[in-house]
Amino acid sequence: MRDKWTSNVGFILAASGSAIGLGNLWKFPYNTGMNGGGAFVLLYLLFLILIGMPLMLAAITLGRRTQLSVFGAYKSINKKWSFVGGLGVICGFIILSFYSTVGGWVIYYLKSSLFGQLNSTNPDFLDSVLANLFNSPSELLFYQFLFMAITVGIVLKGISGGIEKASKIMMPSLFIMIIIIVIRSLSLKGSMAGVEFLFVPDFSKINMNVAMDALGQVFFSISIGMGTIVTYGSYLDKKDNLITTSSIIPILDTLIAILAGIAILPAVFALGFEPTGGPGLMFVILPAVFASMPMGNLFLVLFFILVLFAAITSSISMLEVAVSYFVDEKNKGRVSSAIIIGIIIFLIGIPASLSLGAWDFKVLGSLNFFDLYDKLASNILLTTGAFLLSIFVGWVLTTKEAIKEIESSGVKFRLAGIWSILIKYVVPVAVGIILISSYWDFIKSILNIN
Repeated sequence: MRDKWTSNVGFILAASGSAIGLGNLWKFPYNTGMNGGGAFVLLYLLFLILIGMPLMLAAITLGRRTQLSVFGAYKSINKKWSFVGGLGVICGFIILSFYSTVGGWVIYYLKSSLFGQLNSTNPDFLDSVLANLFNSPSELLFYQFLFMAITVGIVLKGISGGIEKASKIMMPSLFIMIIIIVIRSLSLKGSMAGVEFLFVPDFSKINMNVAMDALGQVFFSISIGMGTIVTYGSYLDKKDNLITTSSIIPILDTLIAILAGIAILPAVFALGFEPTGGPGLMFVILPAVFASMPMGNLFLVLFFILVLFAAITSSISMLEVAVSYFVDEKNKGRVSSAIIIGIIIFLIGIPASLSLGAWDFKVLGSLNFFDLYDKLASNILLTTGAFLLSIFVGWVLTTKEAIKEIESSGVKFRLAGIWSILIKYVVPVAVGIILISSYWDFIKSILNIN
């Protein structure tokens, strides 16, 4: 018998965990501050309502209607579309292969913070910590393997016994830890400059590029294109309310992203550091920020536990996409599938892990292995998957059939007409714009065009 979520809360926490990843912590706060603060947040929320929530509902509905993994979901409705599910499985493979390398860095930094080895306000020293890790292949691969082992260990226990249990522990813990860091950050003298950077609207900065950034942030934040939400939705009970569920997940994801901004940027400003985005914020600037405050190492440890939980709740969802394919489509055992796929993903991830140090060379245009995996998955597979999902639910399954599934739990979908228009026309156009932009970005990277 196919596993199920034991409660709707378990599903919401797991699906939110899938969406809440490292991008919420190192990309959203910086993007917001640099792109008009509160004006960017308003744009983000608008796109979340018009694009993110309709897509989320479409993905969950497709999963629950078919009660199959992402590959089987498409195949059961139209065999010609099964390739879209296949893209989702491949996408999960590739993303997890490089995501696990970053997960390994997080474990390394958590260990280092526990032993007080990051207690420095000197960014050059903290830069060297990351550089030394990149130049130590054995350490890199050990921590990458450890991260994958944790991920596999959770997924092989199944939906209710593994993923749901882990999410019920990690997600509330993540929320509590981020609130503690928010309170500490806001208590620092000068912290309001960070709050202003994050929230005071500057409408003069709003242009087409900023709108694209906001649209892209919504799209990549909820991670619809790789099939995790379709797969998670397939374990839902027919009595669960899909409308409420699909609304809560993007809201929780956005709440955590905003709280991350409030936790991080006020402290960065209060202690005189320049705000930045990406790994540099997490692994260089923040350790220096925490080292500058009383009891800073305690908060640094808390922060890296929080980051690790965010990374794991995302990684287990990626692995589940591939595992569920082999369990549902090939009738393989869950335990053996999780272990074998985990090993394969670890092996595929080795070039990505080493490409920032020992194997630091370009393999395609301006891209090393890490960047190639990232661009291929994020720019090509994720965007293509989400675009085809909107077309599939809107025109192949049809919104009429989707609405029947949504209302099968006994709820009346009062916004059915609006949702139907959004998923058939607005969402494909919006995601199509991201698709073209992402493809062009990938082509420029291959051809080494600035």
